[in-house]
Amino acid sequence: MVERYDSLEGQVALVTGANRGIGFETARGLNELDATVYGGVRDAANEVPDGVRPVEIDVTDESSVVAAIEEITAEAGGLDVLVNNAGVGGSGVTLDELDTAEMDAILDTNLRGPMVLCKHAIPHLEDAENGRIVNVSSGLGVLSNPIEGDHPAYRVSKAGLNGLTVSLDVSHDLIVNSVDPGWVATDLGGEQAPRSPEKGAETSVWLSTFAEGAPSGHFWKDEERIDY
Repeated sequence: MVERYDSLEGQVALVTGANRGIGFETARGLNELDATVYGGVRDAANEVPDGVRPVEIDVTDESSVVAAIEEITAEAGGLDVLVNNAGVGGSGVTLDELDTAEMDAILDTNLRGPMVLCKHAIPHLEDAENGRIVNVSSGLGVLSNPIEGDHPAYRVSKAGLNGLTVSLDVSHDLIVNSVDPGWVATDLGGEQAPRSPEKGAETSVWLSTFAEGAPSGHFWKDEERIDY
């Protein structure tokens, strides 16, 4: 049985990409568990769930990341949970057909962004009683039994995010896990996707409640461990 918090009262969480889709529902779910939730958005005018505090953050801009972390920790007194949710998709083409600028943008947002965010958040997460990081990955990031299809930059970015999860688990005294939300009906997933954003956010919220002694360094889907 996984050790978990029943309530996140008194804890502080940051969810990137919180103005829509899975990020919106993750922020809402953490707020319902009584956490103080900051919703990372690129524009402070973007909508976030009721009770969630918007914070401007562009994960591709390190100065923006630093400013957001400083704002949160100064105002809330610390940081307990980081959910790296912000991400972009891209063209469904093979690598030889992929525009290099698009490739760079995908890797910058989906992989470099979370790494930079972790770099600046880790000192605060390690100061917390039980700091947690949740990296929102994808089934396309699985290497052991790969899903067919193109999207090379997106696939590499999500495989890299799983690698980041392992690296942080090995190097830091934190609970770090990654999650496959499934194929979700969002702007990225498309209207034909079978899962709702609420369903896609469930395991991210669940992982955010992991308490001391809970598993770390794993990849999860529907609250079950899956192979990388």
